[in-house]
Amino acid sequence: MSWLRPGDEKFHYSDGSHRWLPPDPKEDQDEWEADVRRHQQRHMAGERPRIRRRWI
Repeated sequence: MSWLRPGDEKFHYSDGSHRWLPPDPKEDQDEWEADVRRHQQRHMAGERPRIRRRWI
């Protein structure tokens, strides 16, 4: 089971792995990677969002 906050879907592929390439090719790669790293830090910090999603 994984915890997602509203809007976190953009950081994950359907299998739950993290998306290291921005969904929009026009988006800056360095900024995207920084956003993904911040997102991962929230995972590691154990922050629990309001929505619970089960990965199958």
